[in-house]
Amino acid sequence: MFDSRQANINYYNHVLSHFSLPPMTDEEADFVHMHTADESIEHIFRGTSYLEQAQAYRMQINYSPFIKDMIIEPGLKELLGILRPEYGLAVATNRGDTIEKVLEYYGLTGCFDIVVSSLDVQKPKPDPESIYKILDFFKASPKQALYVGDSLLDCLTAKAAKVLFVSYKNEALDTPWKVEHLLEIMGVIGSLSNPPPRIPDAGSNLL
Repeated sequence: MFDSRQANINYYNHVLSHFSLPPMTDEEADFVHMHTADESIEHIFRGTSYLEQAQAYRMQINYSPFIKDMIIEPGLKELLGILRPEYGLAVATNRGDTIEKVLEYYGLTGCFDIVVSSLDVQKPKPDPESIYKILDFFKASPKQALYVGDSLLDCLTAKAAKVLFVSYKNEALDTPWKVEHLLEIMGVIGSLSNPPPRIPDAGSNLL
């Protein structure tokens, strides 16, 4: 839904700078882009004596100043407007309590039937627990779901949950369904031999 890479870089570099440590490497930036805050802090502070302090400091930071650094993906609101009348919509994210603030900032509050964050599960992505919670919410089967993501973590999560996966702006991911613009997802739905059923409030068709 968002290009949040720069926001993540700014946020975690801020935490590092608080302890007078250098900015993240490209590898570390890739890691924090896909993992939970706990996992990210553990990763970028590995080998230092500040890990426990860094986790405590992270809990004190207001993430709101970094939300403006996120870029909403073109066509997102239009796509949601097309899908909303007929399809159940959900978010599965490894973000924690920041996801609600992000949705509010970009005017997306109320656009999704259910939002599952890392705080709502015992095991974050790529474990399929978040997808199972969404399927259970809609009382839907994996065949009734379509997962859209842009990372290897997303792809692995979809495979673990046995749901169809659409790769967004990432040709390297292992799936036959790949799009460069969110509105192309409508074409993917139309091209499926067994497209997700159009049953409002009864099936999760876009995760």
